[in-house]
Amino acid sequence: MLIGNLRHALATLTLAPILLKQGRRVRRDVQILPEPAGPRQGICGSGPRLRLLLLGDSAAAGVGAPTQHEALSGRLLGALESSLEVHWKLLAFTGATTADMLARLDREPATEFDVVVTSLGVNDVTDRLSMQQWRTRQTRLIQRLASRYGARHILLSGLPPMHRFPALPQPLRWYVGSRARDFDRALENLARQDPRCEFVRLSYAMMEPQAMAADGFHPGPPIYALWAAEVARRILSRIEGH
Repeated sequence: MLIGNLRHALATLTLAPILLKQGRRVRRDVQILPEPAGPRQGICGSGPRLRLLLLGDSAAAGVGAPTQHEALSGRLLGALESSLEVHWKLLAFTGATTADMLARLDREPATEFDVVVTSLGVNDVTDRLSMQQWRTRQTRLIQRLASRYGARHILLSGLPPMHRFPALPQPLRWYVGSRARDFDRALENLARQDPRCEFVRLSYAMMEPQAMAADGFHPGPPIYALWAAEVARRILSRIEGH
């Protein structure tokens, strides 16, 4: 492991000028997609009440889907509403890092939620956050959600496989993909240490161009559907287990 980390560090140092140049080019050239229209809070379904918060970055906000109905929030609500009366809120915005979300939560009213679903990490990777900073900020987020918002079940969505993103050229794709995998493992380890948390791996099993957004960077509706189905399965399983 130590030798592997050393090789990665040396390769990164050697490639730094290329990575910086490619990063600037991607920011300049990649198509900017809007956050889809649609409600960001409401009540739907029938059955026992579930208070649900979805929070995070552009993926949580549904970028890559034409409407919120076809994004993570809409697909998740569709999977839950036949079993539960869902009181829900979507708190997400493009470019959000974990630090951004912590600051945003401090400005939100301390409303209680039973379940929180997070989607964060891609912007922490591209902002070159250190591994220690990532662990610390995610730990603070978990603590904040539990203490200020009363969350009893926190689903931490993993990072997508950035090493397979069509929008990223090599070697930038290799570099951010490697960092994303490291962050993903750290997030999974954090989830294992807290009984309130579950880690939801985002394998993006369907990586064909038609399953992703037009920008080659965000999920498209088929991926949102798979993601939501897995999150819904975890939520319902824990409710039934209790």
